[in-house]
Amino acid sequence: MENILFKDLNLSNDVQKALSAMGFEEATPIQTKAIPPIFEGKDIIGMAQTGTGKTCAFGIPAVEMLDPNVSGVQVLILSPTRELAIQISEELKNVCKFKRGVKILPIYGGQSIERQIQALKGKPQIIIGTPGRVMDHMRRHTLKLANLKMIILDEADEMLNMGFREDIDTILAQVPEERQTLLFSATMASEIMDLTKLYQKEPMLIKTVHKELTIPSIEQYYLEVRDSSKPELLCRMIDAKNIKLGLVFCNTKKRVDDLTIALQTRGYSAEALHGDMKQSERDRVMNKFRKGMIEILVATDVAARGIDVNNIEAVFNYDIPNDEEYYVHRIGRTGRAGKTGVSYSFIFGRDIYKLKDIQRYTKSEILPMKPPTITDVEEVKLEASIGKVLSLLESPERYTKYHSTIEKILAESADATTLDVAGALFSMAFEELDNRNYEYSDLDDDHTRYQKGGMTRLFMNIGTMDHIQPKHIVQSIAAKTSLAGKLIGEIDIHKNFTFVEIPSEFADEVMDSMRNYTHRGRKVQIEKAAKRQGPKNKPNRRR
Repeated sequence: MENILFKDLNLSNDVQKALSAMGFEEATPIQTKAIPPIFEGKDIIGMAQTGTGKTCAFGIPAVEMLDPNVSGVQVLILSPTRELAIQISEELKNVCKFKRGVKILPIYGGQSIERQIQALKGKPQIIIGTPGRVMDHMRRHTLKLANLKMIILDEADEMLNMGFREDIDTILAQVPEERQTLLFSATMASEIMDLTKLYQKEPMLIKTVHKELTIPSIEQYYLEVRDSSKPELLCRMIDAKNIKLGLVFCNTKKRVDDLTIALQTRGYSAEALHGDMKQSERDRVMNKFRKGMIEILVATDVAARGIDVNNIEAVFNYDIPNDEEYYVHRIGRTGRAGKTGVSYSFIFGRDIYKLKDIQRYTKSEILPMKPPTITDVEEVKLEASIGKVLSLLESPERYTKYHSTIEKILAESADATTLDVAGALFSMAFEELDNRNYEYSDLDDDHTRYQKGGMTRLFMNIGTMDHIQPKHIVQSIAAKTSLAGKLIGEIDIHKNFTFVEIPSEFADEVMDSMRNYTHRGRKVQIEKAAKRQGPKNKPNRRR
């Protein structure tokens, strides 16, 4: 089944305009399969991982199916964590950017309930909440669901893993029977099937089928980098690899435009290619790219279809695609006509799981790579300059006219040798060649930067008596937060408690996301450690 374009869906002009502003052109596989039956009023079970576009898969129909003449809550979305609730709220607000009268409210623990009660008096039509806080408002009668038309369980398997089954049962037992129930889960565990049997009516199972994918023999690498440092890393990669013709893929039109401007301001010959451009403009850009008149083409997947250029030296996945097929199509643009090709993927946090899926389905190996250093870039530039000088020496008529100038410099500087003069002139020429305005200081190795400082020590009331191991802690934190496992510092496991060091900027996220963390049925409390404490009696230590 081919993915559909949003413009081909029967969406309001306001929502179409909002999706265009968000940079979305084509629906993802889960959106392509889920949106039409949701519009038809069917209950669905959507099997989808985080990052596949499932928020818009249920969010777009939810927004479009609202009745503006009915006040109060019409859509209730249950989310396992407050972070996800906020994320869903923000994405739906973007979908409603040009749609007047739609009120969206996230409700979750850790925020003032009085403030939420006041906000609920404004009669929002869409509520996104964690089960505990939703139940709290239901008990207080501050959340009234008499006019509810649709309820959505997002990441249902995660909610069950976190012990929310009873809360879900309590909530679903008190909402109107005449409603549409949508359930999204990464797995189809037995408890998920129990929920569907109890609370859904003839649900339609929707899942994206992964094709067996093979990829050409292209060298594939990935680099871990924060989003804010991606432009600098891309510049450094282009220079260190001396890329003369490169193709960069972004997931949205806005990202394409923003990156193209960033490259142009740094002195690169870069052009954008996406669906908002007229066909004549796209043809103009492609002709320039084919002729090598521009170095870097920045494109979306849809716009890049049909690109057939033989000399593309490298493909950069500036954003990891949500679909494995897109990845294969992207990197297949390099290594054509019998030439070797290479691809570089920029990842951070949960992107590593997408990358693992891609490796599994393509049966390929994507190797880790460290960002090139400034020294690496300078050496490449120096080698290029040497090549130019050697080429120039083969044409004496181009430089002999400057001999008298060299003699004048030597006469005026008694201590200087011809080697000194050559070095000084070469330095001047080299600096002029380096006319691109980089700011490499923002691009550090994240792991090194964190180990130098800025770490927060967390206390956990669990230890060796609970059979906890460092790998359990690392896997749990990496799975529930955006913190990559390799950035976790020292873990000291004692008999009754554990200390774990993490980058300070992730401390609040880790404590919030791990609030309901359990190990072997025991709820684990996590809080900041005031100081280094605890006995030094043979801790199970991991660095």
